[in-house]
Amino acid sequence: MKDAVSISVAQAGIRLDVFLARQYPEFSRSHMQKLIVEGAVLVNGRIHKPNYKLGVMDTIEFQPPEPQELSILPENIPLDILYEDGDIVVLNKIRGMVVHPAAGVYTGTLVNALLYHCKDLSGINGIIRPGIVHRLDKDTSGVMIVAKNDEAHVNLAEQIRLKVANRIYWAIVCGNVEEDHGIIRAAIGRHPTERKKMAVVRDGGKESTTLFRVLERFGSYTLVECRLKTGRTHQIRVHMAYIGHPLLGDPKYGKKDSCDIGGQALHSYELEFVHPRIGEKMHFKAELPEDMQKILFKLRKKADRRNK
Repeated sequence: MKDAVSISVAQAGIRLDVFLARQYPEFSRSHMQKLIVEGAVLVNGRIHKPNYKLGVMDTIEFQPPEPQELSILPENIPLDILYEDGDIVVLNKIRGMVVHPAAGVYTGTLVNALLYHCKDLSGINGIIRPGIVHRLDKDTSGVMIVAKNDEAHVNLAEQIRLKVANRIYWAIVCGNVEEDHGIIRAAIGRHPTERKKMAVVRDGGKESTTLFRVLERFGSYTLVECRLKTGRTHQIRVHMAYIGHPLLGDPKYGKKDSCDIGGQALHSYELEFVHPRIGEKMHFKAELPEDMQKILFKLRKKADRRNK
């Protein structure tokens, strides 16, 4: 059944996708953009782009998609659950696990494991990404949150957008980072020639900000803490490579290294947010995985020998 609404003077000038995401909070903005492009939304009887600016008396027709039967199968895959209640699951994702199914990968993902573990997950992100509020790259480990209902999903997504939720990562990067701390402000967009990569770009990129702080130096490597002020694809990996310090083991943005751990040495160390139902501030920490701890142990031993 189509929903129809006319735009008032107060609503004029708002982007189409922003307006609809506010009108239908059960859909994320990115999901709504996808529906607009697919023709589920008409403005004055025509398809427009998500960034179309609404005018007074524009008439919007929206055909919400029919619910789809979930076709991703549950799998009995062990999960490291840090906290769980009726609204959320906080877990420590292992390195090497894909978060949600994608082309060619339909089993062994975090979503497959969650569907076995939980009987209820939010449906805002569709049948492929139930419950997934934010994601970690396949080879990034650490703490992340999953929503068990749509109300929690909308609340948590808004906390991330408004920077109420704080995400702190630890990374081992190549080279000696001389500054004790710094801010990287550089727009990120699709790489101009390698479409599977992201890059710092001059035109067409999204504003991106990463704060970093040096935790420990080892001469040829540095352990840094990174705080995200925005959440772009591969943001920490792209930003650290941009300033000349790619992550150790990064297959896309780094270089081959003897300390390779089968992926980038990046770990989601801490996550802080407000519980979507009870309003209480919550804080979780996932200790560094064994592979990163082993690398740090070797680097400290080498540093000790040099200092003797």
